[in-house]
Amino acid sequence: MIAGGAFSSLEEFAEYFSRTVLRAHVWRGNLNAFNDILRGGFGTPEEGFVLVWRDHETSKERLGSDLFDTLIEIIRDHGPGGAEAEDGVDLVLA
Repeated sequence: MIAGGAFSSLEEFAEYFSRTVLRAHVWRGNLNAFNDILRGGFGTPEEGFVLVWRDHETSKERLGSDLFDTLIEIIRDHGPGGAEAEDGVDLVLA
């Protein structure tokens, strides 16, 4: 789960995501690396997972629409209907 109010920049999001989702892997904020991580095997399950993003509107405000939309696009690319849907990442915006 991602708590939307827990970060205000890409660097803080990367630190938060590493700590709460990846746990054993550190992501430093490179968006290409984020894409790779979502394929599985870098602390994310190989068989896919559900990613719940609570207070996503707060994240959109704090990160800015462009960065937030880019992150969402990358995540959705790995889920249903995305180019890499076989990765099985389901995003739930709450």
